[in-house]
Amino acid sequence: MHPDIPEKTYYKIGEVARLAELKASVLRFWEAEFPFLNPEKSSTGQRLYTRQDIDLVIQIKQLLYHEKYTIEGVRKKLAPRKSRKNDAKFQSDTGDDLFLEKLQQIRQELLQLRAML
Repeated sequence: MHPDIPEKTYYKIGEVARLAELKASVLRFWEAEFPFLNPEKSSTGQRLYTRQDIDLVIQIKQLLYHEKYTIEGVRKKLAPRKSRKNDAKFQSDTGDDLFLEKLQQIRQELLQLRAML
């Protein structure tokens, strides 16, 4: 984590670009290339990055630009672990993927409600 990042709940893409010393177009490209970099969107479609998203952007930049990883290499290194379908202790009766998808949907709906208030 970088101490020079101001404490806020959300950051707009221009702020993140400035903090990470990248162009906003690079951030939008990375969103398409790295599914795990998925900032929320406001009701008006504005990207809303969290502090964790910024840390992830800085980590991606480090891997790509300084450690010379390929995009595919970064995907493999940083991608969340896939559900372990063959290991019963890691799988719920309803299916981990379905459960996580439903939680994400509920979270998005709650964020949209909060944005309307």
